[in-house]
Amino acid sequence: MKLDLSVQALESLYTTMVKIRRFDERTTELFTAGLVKGTAHSYVGEEAVATAACANLRDGDYITGTHRGHGHCIAKGASVDRMMAELMGRETGYCRGLGGSMHIADVDANILGCNGIVAGGIPLGTGAALAAKLRGTDRVVIAFFGDGGANQGVVHEAMNLAAVWKLPLIFLCENNQYALSTASKRTTAGESIAGRAKAYGFPGVQVNGNDVMAVYEAVRDAVARARAGEGPSLIEAVTYRWGGHSMRANLPDYRTKEEEREWIERDPVAFFKTALIEGKRATPMRLKELEEDVELELDRAVEFGTQSAEPTVELMEASVLAPHVEVSGPEPPAGTREITMGEALNEAIRGEMERDDRVFVMGEDVGLIGGIFQVTKGLREKFGEDRVRDTPISEPTFLGAGVGAAIAGLRPIVEIQIWDFIAMTMDQIVNQAAKFRFMLGGKPTVPVVIRGPQGGGIRLAAQHSQSLEAWFIHVPGLVVIAPANPYDAKGLLAAAIREDNPVIFLEHKALYATKGFVPVDRYILPIGRASVKREGSDVTVVATQAMVARALAAADDLAKEGISAEVIDPRTLVPLDEETILASVRKTHRFVIVHEAVKRGGFGAELAALVSEKAIDELDAPIARVAARAVPMPYNDTLERATIPTQQDIVAAVNALF
Repeated sequence: MKLDLSVQALESLYTTMVKIRRFDERTTELFTAGLVKGTAHSYVGEEAVATAACANLRDGDYITGTHRGHGHCIAKGASVDRMMAELMGRETGYCRGLGGSMHIADVDANILGCNGIVAGGIPLGTGAALAAKLRGTDRVVIAFFGDGGANQGVVHEAMNLAAVWKLPLIFLCENNQYALSTASKRTTAGESIAGRAKAYGFPGVQVNGNDVMAVYEAVRDAVARARAGEGPSLIEAVTYRWGGHSMRANLPDYRTKEEEREWIERDPVAFFKTALIEGKRATPMRLKELEEDVELELDRAVEFGTQSAEPTVELMEASVLAPHVEVSGPEPPAGTREITMGEALNEAIRGEMERDDRVFVMGEDVGLIGGIFQVTKGLREKFGEDRVRDTPISEPTFLGAGVGAAIAGLRPIVEIQIWDFIAMTMDQIVNQAAKFRFMLGGKPTVPVVIRGPQGGGIRLAAQHSQSLEAWFIHVPGLVVIAPANPYDAKGLLAAAIREDNPVIFLEHKALYATKGFVPVDRYILPIGRASVKREGSDVTVVATQAMVARALAAADDLAKEGISAEVIDPRTLVPLDEETILASVRKTHRFVIVHEAVKRGGFGAELAALVSEKAIDELDAPIARVAARAVPMPYNDTLERATIPTQQDIVAAVNALF
């Protein structure tokens, strides 16, 4: 083992390794005693990897960790008292007791989260590396993952993306040889995980993960390459976890005692200690002093955790969303200029990119052609390829990179070419973007806009025509916006870009060409305020997106029959303007809901429940829902028209209430 670092640096490495070892051993004791609940995943046996890797980093560099992330956090400088408090579920923990062992993070220290989803942090790390590159810094990112995570698709996608964009990213695989109970040799093709780097055109190296200096040298070279703008590297550190998958697993033995004993004899801490003493770089007495200092620090951490208060329900509920962007004054007049909804969206993006250089756009085909619906047309010519980025067809990773870039301080706009493809990205939206602020105790922001075209009506059939808003309104931590006309689209998209929360921005593809009056100047509309599109006294009709125009046309027909319909467009589905809807129902005493998505489990069910719970005594007739038939969208144009609600369907539903 080479020991060509200063004595101070070598002592720091040893201290960190001991601290990681003893932290997880104490955690096991506390778990047995009932002070650490849920579960935790021990890093014992792997200490050399995180220690050596993070020793090469500066304060401004980033890491993303895994569910086995205590070592990553300690090595990057996290305080063990706040970590211990978090494991105990206390308010003084890094995540204020809301994240727990698998989600410890410290954005201030650029620890962008350990992650309970296998390989879930890889796209986030890719986004942080993209942010570093866009800002012109020499910051680097280390994204830790395990041998099990190596076979996740996002890892391959991220390697491709990082190589194409030459991102300052080190993929560090901690190959402890088992994914829960399954040996990696039974699930992983090829001679090594490191060998996969060759296919993506960047260096890959396999090292002894129990040799802290070997890992240190490999990471040092990769970091130097990244800082020099030469792009990513892959390091596979072969190591071994001494314990089971987790402290809670209670699994039968799946490794032989001989194998376990063989690896314990390769103890990375003991190996380094012996090397320091035999190499005359430290005395046994000095190392004992360092070990005793660690014990005192951990004693204080346990005391800190046990004496800390538990979080409150109020803190929990306040941690889901950041405050919404503030809008002062009345909504601006629409004026006399008429443009399409696609043009209005383009103006919103252009205006925000001019106003804030943290805003950038990425997605499939957004640059050269401006996207298949031309929303980003002309933006690359004005702002350049760095800020209008065409991506590979790898939605989970480029969307996750958008989330990571948002956490790292930028304001990405991620376009999903056709909204049906959003299904590919649900982990990054539901488990990462929506939960990141909450899991960190309500402290960070995730200002990312995820936008794209949904809905039918233009004969794109079952996999290109779905209305999927109900998926997202169910997930705490997301803002969901669905404009129905050019005026609302421009003002709400501008507000969404300024919002500090992840925003799902739904654009109905049949509305892109529709025209409306839109102010020339920049403006933002309030998130969470409905728009009464037509006042009435006999029935309330709440409609969304393309159904708003049909509801207004139906209201004209109903007026000829002497029925006065009030038409409301919620505009933002989350947060929902409940008061405007309830006030209307209390006035009209009848309620009809119209949306293009299928009825079962749709947004209309939530509205019906709202009125049933808060205004049931005001109703003179049952609530009616008008929605698509419960079938995938057909290709045949006659059948497509029969599937999507029509103006006549709305009129018939209203008449049935009288």
